[in-house]
Amino acid sequence: MRDRTPIPPLWSRLPPGVRRLLTWCGIAALAPPLWAMTLSQGESLLPVGAAHAAFTAATAVPLAWARQRPALVLAIQLAEIVAVTALGQPAQWIWPLFPASDVLVCLLTATRSRRTGLTAAGATLIVQQTSRQVDLLHLGLRSWAPGFLALSVLLGLGVLVAWMAGMVIRQRREYDLALRAHAEDRAVTDERLRIARELHDMVAHNIGVIAIQAGAGARVIDGHPEQARETLTTIEATSRQTLKGLRHLLGMLRETEHGHPGAPPAPAPPATLSDVDQLVETAATAGLRVDLRRRGRPHPLPDAVDRSAFRIVQESVTNVLRHADTGHCQVVLDYRSEELHIDVIDDGPGAATPSIARIAREGSGHGITGMRERVALLNGDFSAGPRPDGGFRVTARLPLMTAEAPAQAGQTEAP
Repeated sequence: MRDRTPIPPLWSRLPPGVRRLLTWCGIAALAPPLWAMTLSQGESLLPVGAAHAAFTAATAVPLAWARQRPALVLAIQLAEIVAVTALGQPAQWIWPLFPASDVLVCLLTATRSRRTGLTAAGATLIVQQTSRQVDLLHLGLRSWAPGFLALSVLLGLGVLVAWMAGMVIRQRREYDLALRAHAEDRAVTDERLRIARELHDMVAHNIGVIAIQAGAGARVIDGHPEQARETLTTIEATSRQTLKGLRHLLGMLRETEHGHPGAPPAPAPPATLSDVDQLVETAATAGLRVDLRRRGRPHPLPDAVDRSAFRIVQESVTNVLRHADTGHCQVVLDYRSEELHIDVIDDGPGAATPSIARIAREGSGHGITGMRERVALLNGDFSAGPRPDGGFRVTARLPLMTAEAPAQAGQTEAP
């Protein structure tokens, strides 16, 4: 699946020192134009010199904190517009403050609450329009003079565009956050499903063997004590193997949960098709004869395919043990150049068995679901169901070319 995790903006990826340096460079570049504006033609109450420099600094320096305190900087900018208008200074003095206040409206709308954005836009619009009306009074013009009417509309559009741009940025950020949260939830869900598959694959087979061996031992304990002793030995070995796998899996989960900084526990040996012969022997001790056949030339498989193939065979054999009511099944591993075919066939009563009939009718069951998920992660094909002439069949096709991408299908597994 394509990773759509949002990429941080370039500004956010810069070191803090570089961001501060660039900010102050921008302020320094803005100061000369502002200074030139204060020296424009027109009567002024301030003598050229220190007063003009102070006004220039009061206009430019607060912009350095625009990202951290946009509301405060906007309030300063609007206060400066009001002060310059009230003192009757030339209109050129406040022209740079109009686009600066619009940018601050955009920033507030994008980063603060919706109410704050609307309040900032409304206050900016009122101050800008009031300032223009005062200029009209000083010049003795009417409000509907064509040039000033167009200017008022332009100022209003500037505030509106700034507010809308802030809303677009805000919605984009909310979308990115929702996308990131969805990706995190998906990762958690995928990990939970993987753990569920591992627990089922590891425990279901061994517990099924233990249950069958326990039943067999109970039947022969009186008449054949030696056979019962062998059965108990098998139960003990299988139980220890299951317990070891559970402890290892729980140990990894605790390390992940508590975030220990130490080295992670050594991974358990992964179960692959090289262990299928041992699986056949274990099934034999439980009374199931597995006819294992390999077709084609066996060759190294991608890790994901190798591990998933073993789990599919293991789960299929376990289902035969638990549900098929038969003592024989056949496992065929067909090695091809670009894919691996798996066939597990038993000669039980098939749909006549209640548990098999339920699986065939509902298509459910943790084992069938887990096998289908594994095959889907590898972009393969899977089918399971009763055979027309009796018995049950599980078929899986695992492509080899696309097996490296879906790593979840073949992560480290407990034995």
